[in-house]
Amino acid sequence: MSGWPNLGDLIGERPGAAVGLVGAPLAAGSVTPGRCDLAPGELRQTLRRIGLFDIESGRTLSSAVHDRGDVAIDGLSIEQATAPIRDAVSASVAEHKLTLLIGGNNAVTRPGVHGLGLPLDKVGLITLDAHLDMRDLGQGLGNGNPVRALIEDGLPGANIVQIGLAPFANSAAMHADALAAGNRLITIGEVRARGIGWAVADALERLAGCRALVVDCDIDVIDRSQFPAAPGARPGGMVASDFFAATRALAAEPRVRVIDLTEWDPPLDPSDLSALTAARWAAECLAGFEAR
Repeated sequence: MSGWPNLGDLIGERPGAAVGLVGAPLAAGSVTPGRCDLAPGELRQTLRRIGLFDIESGRTLSSAVHDRGDVAIDGLSIEQATAPIRDAVSASVAEHKLTLLIGGNNAVTRPGVHGLGLPLDKVGLITLDAHLDMRDLGQGLGNGNPVRALIEDGLPGANIVQIGLAPFANSAAMHADALAAGNRLITIGEVRARGIGWAVADALERLAGCRALVVDCDIDVIDRSQFPAAPGARPGGMVASDFFAATRALAAEPRVRVIDLTEWDPPLDPSDLSALTAARWAAECLAGFEAR
């Protein structure tokens, strides 16, 4: 609607803005082949349909977002794309208090963590994900093993909290490995029983000793009926309202320097439901950031 203030108004060439946006259109290495590489462009288009006024809080979003464009990784393998994504995140972290990293598939999370440029024992990782992402590394990097790869890199398991893990979506071996590494695992059943607020508070308390945090929002954590465009989403996942609440609460934490959005495959949803949900995620990130 012409003249309607919207999220697209805040995003563009805004050097020096408090928030940066980096597109990482990575599709290589996906367990289920698809077009996650289209997500950054689709998000930018859909932001124009998200307003700035939050009637729940009575506040209007105002934080400018510097769009740093997409990392040039077309045709690259995950191994080849890792350094360019890491460097793009590093440049953004140096300039902005919060970086939104838009995948692409979940393999972008690993270079996102390394982009902080900190010793890994000082970094915490919180995932909103149906999956453990602990697949074997024997056949190379993929979207199903960034957590295992980060542990192999030296990220302590005690610095990892995984929220929203789904039944019948992970193997017993991966579960055992995650527990052995020291990861804090919170299932979707626990989220329902104890509340998303409890899960976020538990994660932040667990990671109280970390200097900086990365939040991985793998959008397949959402119930598939509410986000059809996530190949790994299944019935019984997190309700979208809990996903939004978790995103806002985590973005409000000053130590959170990078929040990624991964595993959105736009062509899988012929409606606009998934696109609007992803764009609402961006609004929640900004609302949380402005609450710091």
